[in-house]
Amino acid sequence: MGKLAGIRVVDLTLFLPGPMMTLMMAEEGASVIKVEPPGGDPARAMPPFGDRGSLWFDALNRGKICVELDLKSDAGKAALWDLIDEADVVVEGFRPGAMARLGFEYAAVAARRPSVVYCSISAFGQAGPRAHHPAHDLAVQALSGFLSVNDGPGGPVVPGVPAADVAAGLTALSAVLMALIGRAATGRGDYVDVSMFGSLLPWSAHIAADAMRGGPAPRSAEQRSLGGAAFYQVYACKDGGHVTLGGREAKFVRTLLEALGRPDLIALGDAPAGEAQAPLRDFLAATFLTRTRDEWTAWFDGRDVAFAPVLDFTQAFAAAPDAIVDGRVKPAIRFASC
Repeated sequence: MGKLAGIRVVDLTLFLPGPMMTLMMAEEGASVIKVEPPGGDPARAMPPFGDRGSLWFDALNRGKICVELDLKSDAGKAALWDLIDEADVVVEGFRPGAMARLGFEYAAVAARRPSVVYCSISAFGQAGPRAHHPAHDLAVQALSGFLSVNDGPGGPVVPGVPAADVAAGLTALSAVLMALIGRAATGRGDYVDVSMFGSLLPWSAHIAADAMRGGPAPRSAEQRSLGGAAFYQVYACKDGGHVTLGGREAKFVRTLLEALGRPDLIALGDAPAGEAQAPLRDFLAATFLTRTRDEWTAWFDGRDVAFAPVLDFTQAFAAAPDAIVDGRVKPAIRFASC
């Protein structure tokens, strides 16, 4: 039992945004029927593999009921209609126009099932000049401006997190849940058009507000949260490992610089991000090179500073064993009703 017990979801999505969204619904008790194309979801063939097959596929689709349907055949279409007739939510992630060509666009589904909440997830939305432009996460990040500030010495680098995929999945989940709340009052469903591009852009408000008003684009080296601030920065250590300072509050600055014997640099912690903080960044960079990552971790223990060692995933999971259950990430949401 969960908060979504009794909700039936027909999931026609592949890869990341849609499957992540419906996974979170399944974890809260929704009955999710995952409709796969003939031969199965391509993610089933993606390594690495475990005793349950592809670990990627398993991580995103556990707890779902999987069926293969050829939606270009009459039998496959009839079977999908049978599923939709019992559905509360339909989620699809095809390129715009594909569902209409198959005969399952929102208007057709709503005419038969008025209470359904129908969600489309695409790169740029169902209409507009880019609607039919093929794109996955990286292209969306590039076109949204995010990739420009995910940079290294040689220019933009491939991000470690597919932020556009994740943003779209979370936005779609929020929208579908709001539509279900609205349906409880009206009895009618709704159509939700979620774009990866549009989902990602609001996350840039804290760094790109000036650009939104026609001003200059943000530069990483001058942004307090992108590398321009000494106390929001990654530093190399003696052994080739890395550590981070992740909090610019005055108390953290004072605690660390007093412990390191450089109270004269405290005022620079509040200086504008960028060149003004260069002396402080240079001092910290040189200081962190004097010990290994683990030695610094031990040194910071008990000190009130927003510090963390940079761990790889194996190290991170070992450090937080309660985050993993049966080889899978434990759901992030926990309800604790009285």
